[in-house]
Amino acid sequence: MLWECERGCGAGSVKQYPSADRARRYATAFDQEYGSDVGNAPLFGLFPLRLLQLGRRLGRRRNPPR
Repeated sequence: MLWECERGCGAGSVKQYPSADRARRYATAFDQEYGSDVGNAPLFGLFPLRLLQLGRRLGRRRNPPR
């Protein structure tokens, strides 16, 4: 597989894969835009952290520092 950066930054390389099917599979994965699929992680991956932060904020409102 031969690849080059579409933005024109000059990045590019060549990598050998055991089969054309395997190369096609990797190329398809690399061509996906970040955030293009609905099941992307940032929204759900950060959800527990956001709940923790919300709990801390609510706790501070109920028990202000003295």
